[in-house]
Amino acid sequence: MKIKNGVILYKYAKTIIPGGTTLFSKRSELHLPNKWPAYFTKAKKINVCDLKGDKYLDMFCAVGTSVLGYSNHKVSKSVIDITKKGTMTTLNCPEEIYLSKQIINHHPWASMAKFTRGGGEANALAIRIARSSTKKKNVAFCGYHGWHDWYLSSNINSKNNLDQHLMSGLNYDGIPENLKNTAFPFPYNNFDYLLKLINKRKIGIIKMEVMRNMKPQNNFLQKVRKICDKKKIILIFDECTSGYRENMGGIHLKFKVNPDIAIFGKALGSGYAINAIIGKKELMKKAENTFISSTFWGERIGYTAALASIKEFKRLNVFKKIESNGKLIKNIWQDLSKKYNIPIKIIGTNAIISFEFYDNHSKKKTFLTQEMLKNKILATNMIYITIFHNKDNIKKYVKILDKVFKDISEKKIKNILKSKVCFKPIKRIN
Repeated sequence: MKIKNGVILYKYAKTIIPGGTTLFSKRSELHLPNKWPAYFTKAKKINVCDLKGDKYLDMFCAVGTSVLGYSNHKVSKSVIDITKKGTMTTLNCPEEIYLSKQIINHHPWASMAKFTRGGGEANALAIRIARSSTKKKNVAFCGYHGWHDWYLSSNINSKNNLDQHLMSGLNYDGIPENLKNTAFPFPYNNFDYLLKLINKRKIGIIKMEVMRNMKPQNNFLQKVRKICDKKKIILIFDECTSGYRENMGGIHLKFKVNPDIAIFGKALGSGYAINAIIGKKELMKKAENTFISSTFWGERIGYTAALASIKEFKRLNVFKKIESNGKLIKNIWQDLSKKYNIPIKIIGTNAIISFEFYDNHSKKKTFLTQEMLKNKILATNMIYITIFHNKDNIKKYVKILDKVFKDISEKKIKNILKSKVCFKPIKRIN
């Protein structure tokens, strides 16, 4: 079948794929319902071509997997070269060892590593390892940690438990009821709440994103580490999103607070599937006692891509460029907010930035996405910054965004908006 209209193809996809696509974050309804081009044919740097061959400037950028932009030459070449030699055999690939050594070297507190392909399974694996190491199985968590039963079970207690960590209204269909009262959310930067939760629920594991939208306050991370040491609680930092984006390794290194286990993904492989779980030896050795295995954790493409990516991070001075590009776009948003008297809340680190309208956010976000798309730009209110989101590449984006803010200030949305309003935004409290 050859359908060159992404909107039409997506409608068909929904008849044979639940939700229309395997990745929730790529559903058209999250961006521009019935208008989003949905599919690509090729991509380079921050440019993407759809099924028709139309070229777009991508200001969103692949759910955070591509700090180097799309199709980095050296990473791609390393993968192509290794595929010619074979990717799966009866024997193990040595690249698994090489990558383990690299990541452990970046994190002196850790001594062992294990790998998966996806972030959700990496999070589940980390929970399994931690639970096998403590008699107290209950988990306190903050932030988003994948789709597996241990996490979604929190909503059995209350359908609103994940509202601020992922999105509201998540159904826990298919989750065993006996997982009730095993996972409990806590608000970021609220140590008193966490302390009460620890004492009330016999918490044995704390799992959290180090930061996403806001900085830790009042030595929050240090306090968490201290209470974990005191109560013999295992601390897991989920850095699938934040790792290898602002520095060489986990962002926790910036705050000088080390976990017992950490998880990395997304940027690590530059678009190729690889996630790492690292930790202290006495914990990671538990992975030998509980069954944890998967066929394609043993293929060599992800390892090869990650090794090549790390080299490129160094060669291109990636983290300094990303910080600079993020600051630039934040300043643009702030200037337009003041220019047109449209209040917005700018959140996130310089590497992952977003803004929210204080009123009618979803409608205004949909309008923004629509107008950008008209001008061959893929953009919402959020950007995963890459080295190519620089001054030269965002000139067109700024020009259109200025007009969008002007139209919003002049209350023209009603007359111009041609799409259904997008899904309510995913929320993050950390």
